[in-house]
Amino acid sequence: MKKRITLMAVLGAGAALSAASFMSNSTTQAASDVPLLTETVESSPAAPTQIAYYMEDSTAEAAQLSITYDRKLTVGDGDTLMAMLTNAGASQRDAYAAITEMSKLFKPRHLKPGHEIILTLRPSPAPDSPDSLISMKLIESVERDILVREADNGEEGFVAEAIDHPLTLEVAAAESVIENSLFLAGEAVGVPPGVLADLIQIYSFDVDFQRDIRTGDGFSVMYEQYMDENGALVRSGNILRASMTLSGKEKILYRFETVKGTIDYFDPDGKSVRRTLMRTPINGARLSSSYGNRKHPILGYTKLHTGTDFAAPRGTPIYAAGNGTVNYAGRKGGYGLYVRIRHNGTYQTAYAHMSGIARGVRNGTRVNQGQVIGYVGTTGRSTGNHLHYEVIRNGKFINSRTMHLPSGQALKDDELATFLAMTEESSAQYAALIGDNTVLFAATGDTIATGNCESAEAPC
Repeated sequence: MKKRITLMAVLGAGAALSAASFMSNSTTQAASDVPLLTETVESSPAAPTQIAYYMEDSTAEAAQLSITYDRKLTVGDGDTLMAMLTNAGASQRDAYAAITEMSKLFKPRHLKPGHEIILTLRPSPAPDSPDSLISMKLIESVERDILVREADNGEEGFVAEAIDHPLTLEVAAAESVIENSLFLAGEAVGVPPGVLADLIQIYSFDVDFQRDIRTGDGFSVMYEQYMDENGALVRSGNILRASMTLSGKEKILYRFETVKGTIDYFDPDGKSVRRTLMRTPINGARLSSSYGNRKHPILGYTKLHTGTDFAAPRGTPIYAAGNGTVNYAGRKGGYGLYVRIRHNGTYQTAYAHMSGIARGVRNGTRVNQGQVIGYVGTTGRSTGNHLHYEVIRNGKFINSRTMHLPSGQALKDDELATFLAMTEESSAQYAALIGDNTVLFAATGDTIATGNCESAEAPC
């Protein structure tokens, strides 16, 4: 290879233009030569000197090989990792080798929509050739990244390593008066939406969030939260203690693990809040039609409405009201997409007008209370997105809003003593976290705090 170095000292703007013209017209300088680089050198305070020069061809090639660029990718529905890498510019050979190495720590089939991948690539010197893959980082979770990079010491191939991001567990507490809705009250004091959703589910056995919440009621909650290395909140954890004050009456619940290893929420006397069935198997919904006789909105005549309707946005999760076995899952006439669960010899529940049935839910499937079984829709004989929820007792439809169900487990003897000691510690911890910021809850008047019932983010 013929090496060539051109060095020029250019003084002043006019001389710089002349030099640039000279270089562009030079017969010894081809159009494909490496770019002109400039550097400023202080020769005197009044007259800085610009030095323009061309690097040796071999040095320019080395500089070109050191250039890399990053691409950030987000996994979408139906994406495959191989297609994402090759579409981003990597060669099939590099993509295959990197994926094979990554599979030792993370299986590509576990990729989910929303996962982020950061690629580092080196441009190919040939315009029609794929670029070289230098590294691939999968942000698996807030706690771990998977990094695949070129092997060291000139070896071919890639190596993979897991990069852990340790999280710090902290306990936080908050309380607030409800003026419009529970979600708005919680948001005002910084409670994460996930914690509020869990709070609603915990109390769903006893509290009708459509009719029982009134202006002046309140709540308190003590919960876990996980912080990253920078002190930022990355996710919330379990609710440890909670209370709802409704019309001046406080209902306190504590999280407790029994000797059998089951985790549940218990009142101060050690009685489980859990009932055979949940009154409301959906979060963030508006009660749109009650059980009883009504004029049917489509058929036009009065007939018994055999269930309770909850209006909610399409796709809102629907939960199994209790443990049981699915004995129907599919289309059922005017019910549209429909699931029915047999809980015991007495009770069954049914869920209609779904937009979709959850994966794995079919005839004979065993489901647990609170498990997602489907999603709100408007299939069948329906005028809008809602859940039609039925409770069947001994073969007859009953009103889910007024049914009386036996309470759950009651702790006894040594287990009760352990629980009571835990509640004292939990209450003391809560008091220390709240300090002097305690809020007094008192129902004022009969105004129901309804909030924006059309939104799952601000349920009644």
